[in-house]
Amino acid sequence: MGTLLLFPAAAFLCCALLVSGISYSEFVYPNFTASNLQFVENSGTFLSSRNGSFKAAIFNPRSNQINFYLCVIHVASNMIIWSANRDSPISNSGKMYLTQEGISIFDEKGNLKWSTPKISARVNAMMLNELGNLILLDRYNGSLWESFHQPTDTILMGQLFPVSGSLFSALSNSDLSVGDYNLTLTSSDVLLQWRGQTYWKLSMDQNAFVNSNYMAEYMAVNRTGLYLLGGNGTVVIIQVALPLSDFRVASLESSGHFTIKRFVAGKWVNDFTGPSDSCQIPLSCGRIGSCSDGSVSNTCSCPANFHSAFLNSTGCVPMDSTYSFYPACNSTDNTTDSNSSTLSYLKIGYGYNYFSNQFSGPVREGVNLTVCQNLCSGDCSCTGFLYEDSSGDCYWMRSYLGSLMSDTERWKDQSGYIKVLAGSSPAKPGGNNNDQSSSKFPLIVIVLLPSTAFVILIVFLGFLWWRMRGASCSEGSTKPDRYNNPPPSEELEDSLHIPGLPKRFGCKEMEAATDNFRTLIGSGGFGAVYKGTLPDNSVVAVKKITNLGVQGKREFCTEIAVIGNIHHVNLVKLRGFCAQGSLRLLVYEYMSHGSLDRVLFSNVGPVLEWQERFDIALGTARGLAYLHGGCQHKIIHCDIKPENILLHDNFQAKISDFGLSKLLNPEQSGLFTTMRGTRGYLAPEWLTNSAISEKTDVYSYGMVLLEIVSGRKNCLFRTHSHSLEGGDSSGTSLSSGSELLYFPLFALEMYEQGRYLELSDPRLESRVTAEEIEKLVRVALCCVHEEPSHRPSMATVVGMLEGGIPLAHPRIESLNFLRFYGRRFAEASTVAGQRNDEEYALLYAQANISLPTSLSGFR
Repeated sequence: MGTLLLFPAAAFLCCALLVSGISYSEFVYPNFTASNLQFVENSGTFLSSRNGSFKAAIFNPRSNQINFYLCVIHVASNMIIWSANRDSPISNSGKMYLTQEGISIFDEKGNLKWSTPKISARVNAMMLNELGNLILLDRYNGSLWESFHQPTDTILMGQLFPVSGSLFSALSNSDLSVGDYNLTLTSSDVLLQWRGQTYWKLSMDQNAFVNSNYMAEYMAVNRTGLYLLGGNGTVVIIQVALPLSDFRVASLESSGHFTIKRFVAGKWVNDFTGPSDSCQIPLSCGRIGSCSDGSVSNTCSCPANFHSAFLNSTGCVPMDSTYSFYPACNSTDNTTDSNSSTLSYLKIGYGYNYFSNQFSGPVREGVNLTVCQNLCSGDCSCTGFLYEDSSGDCYWMRSYLGSLMSDTERWKDQSGYIKVLAGSSPAKPGGNNNDQSSSKFPLIVIVLLPSTAFVILIVFLGFLWWRMRGASCSEGSTKPDRYNNPPPSEELEDSLHIPGLPKRFGCKEMEAATDNFRTLIGSGGFGAVYKGTLPDNSVVAVKKITNLGVQGKREFCTEIAVIGNIHHVNLVKLRGFCAQGSLRLLVYEYMSHGSLDRVLFSNVGPVLEWQERFDIALGTARGLAYLHGGCQHKIIHCDIKPENILLHDNFQAKISDFGLSKLLNPEQSGLFTTMRGTRGYLAPEWLTNSAISEKTDVYSYGMVLLEIVSGRKNCLFRTHSHSLEGGDSSGTSLSSGSELLYFPLFALEMYEQGRYLELSDPRLESRVTAEEIEKLVRVALCCVHEEPSHRPSMATVVGMLEGGIPLAHPRIESLNFLRFYGRRFAEASTVAGQRNDEEYALLYAQANISLPTSLSGFR
């Protein structure tokens, strides 16, 4: 929403621009035209902020060049803080036009080079305010468009940089075109990336203080430092404290550094630089250039088998001119036009690392050098690899080759190989590296006669059949040790090289950790869960997937790669996985208090106090909000229910089974309807074949929230005295003194009457107030609106629970469907003696209501 800017109407009349260029105003009006030639005496300046700190101009960064841009400039330092047409410069005769439709920039031939997006109302004026924000105003002085909302490479004080926003570096100080470096703000961190590869995170910097696990909403710089803020600006997630300053900026430099600097006594003083080690910059020494001593100043050289072409510009090239760099693919199809028979590798020696390794991790762990090589050879996005002798870890260089980091002590057992197109027959890896030829190794290409190929095909198919028969080691049979330590040939055949996979465990390792799957701690739609202990004595929960819907190991691992890279305090952490033959295991952190349903609905043990319930509700909301908008891949859970909310120490809520819905076998119709979800928590759109979105999870969350309030399932028994009794007791039966109650409808009726205390868990007695209950009930009813568009987002739910967003009132007209559900539920109550369990199951399925366990085993 645009910011409303108030100032006297008379200001428009007295602030007219003197076209002579000698004095400026903070306003210009439609039908205004500017070019550098028109204002050449004043360096193209046509607009100035009221305090004189900023100006707008048709400007060229270097006086000896011909490229001009529409810029906002800090006057005292002549620093460009924003530019419009950075990828489409014009000449000094190119023109900027301000019309009622917005800003347009044309070259000298009249070709459109840049314009503001379509604007909702007519432009009445353009203003440059005292913060350096270029704003288009409507006739009510409301903002239609702001340069602060379209940042380029710099953030100023007073500017709020939102989550998912990006800054892009310029190619150089004189060329403002978008470069290869970008800064992105996520809900929990600030990332620097080069061509899609991360090379720095703010949270890992020694000067950054991580203060909270809340989700960030925006980043800002002020007099005291840099902040990531959430909770409508009330919660500090990450803070970088800096010396006091009245003016500072945060910029992504053309070098790839993120800097924060203040302007003092006529000069810029640098207060913060990330990364502090310049060798971490992807192109610090050009392609394949070796960088050392990056904390002070770069020392660049070329590794073995490479020499300097134009060091720090294009980097290093192979010494043997018959070799050329491998042309990596730019897609995910893993194909390339290069003939695989020409592939080779140049060894660069030991003591090297690559900038992205600490953020992407190894592609595979515990493999031999040949497997690592063949993994890279089989993927066209791999342009080289690093191999650690001691651990067998295999790291890739992806797509675009950057600089190497050199430290012979730190990475003394890590060797590197660069993928090239070969012109002669090089040596295999691991050989003598005294000369150039000994550091190269090709893919072995075997040309087979048709008859020989047929024989080998038969042998290969027989081998696959033998492996499929003995794929699982969890059925009580004893398998060879090859499952944990396969020979190189079998390891290669069974290899999976999907980027981002978490730790992969062996089948035998999991059998040992779980004592041969001895201790069962739970079960659900995906399979059984067992308690286990890893060699480091950490306790884990091992989920054995038995109802697998995907076909094959690769699809399973692709899903796990997504899940394994999602980290949030309110999501259960995936420690690793096992995928061998038909066996699928997921290894999660162990939750000491089990699932919410066991604690909430049980009459054994202490009752959950109200503050504990509220914290569980808030934690669950935060976890869902992160899945919906905070992580790289939006994830819709599709099965939010108390059984999938696990409780850790101090009853900290963590959502489980997120992202696994694609793995479910659709034949699990006993628990899942349409595609996935559990009856009683299914949103109405499941039953009408409407589009499924994140608002489907919001509905399920609302149903869970009502159960948290009442301490009972939403379908429960109520006596005539309105007391709630034993909704989860399997031995309860219908009697003349009780009736079935559909709690969501009861909650709606009590909301309409303002009788909130009747909704609370009676076990809480007087330890909760009507105001506390009202808050959760109103949020819950808003979440279960029939129309998905009327439901709040989970981020808004978090804001309402935290108090940063005003509590909304539910729309009664969007909740009337609950009355229909309630009537269907009442019908089941009145005919309790006339229907059998099978008939009840059909009725409840039609009404999307979960059965009480006393009536049927359907759930």
